[in-house]
Amino acid sequence: MTLHPGSGDPHRFGTEAFYAALGRAFVAMCAVVPILFLIEGLDQWLGAGFDSAAGIIPKRIEGLDGVFFSPFLHHGFDHLYSNSIPLILLGTFVLAAGARRFLWSTLVIVLVSGLGVWFTGSPNTIVVGASGVIFGYLGILLTRGIFERSWWNFAVFLLVGLLYGGQLVGVLPTDERISWQGHLFGLLGGIVAAIIFRRRRPDLDGYRSESPMTMP
Repeated sequence: MTLHPGSGDPHRFGTEAFYAALGRAFVAMCAVVPILFLIEGLDQWLGAGFDSAAGIIPKRIEGLDGVFFSPFLHHGFDHLYSNSIPLILLGTFVLAAGARRFLWSTLVIVLVSGLGVWFTGSPNTIVVGASGVIFGYLGILLTRGIFERSWWNFAVFLLVGLLYGGQLVGVLPTDERISWQGHLFGLLGGIVAAIIFRRRRPDLDGYRSESPMTMP
């Protein structure tokens, strides 16, 4: 059996491996959202006050742990509903590029977004929600489309921009009760993560069609 450039490459649009990776990523992201609903349901049922206990409270030491916990918390089910679809959609395409890259990139986004909110937000607020991560995934897709010349990533970014264009203004200061800082720093975190964990393009000169394919 011979190996041709791009054959079976999960990063190459149109290959069977690409669609298989996309399918697995979609299933995984669909499994994440029910966990968020379970957390919100427990919070409301028990009256535990997860938001105030584990949300980000800017400029206050007791609110610093919210950097890690706040993406799992939401201000009610309406807030969670609005985040669910874009989280699944964007997370699927980011995860399809590799689980390890996805996990490390998500960690960078959480840190940059959360610390950005903690340093710049109002100390009289409590910030929760996965929207910073969502904007981070947007930043990843945009940056991958440019730096990795992955046009399907860029196409997904444009598609989401058309579907959720009104929400993209959330990176700007507004009078609404949204954390524009979380959105802005999430987007920046995604750009940083995409650059740090970018995929190096293979040297196609090293491939020979007559070379046998080796399995790990």
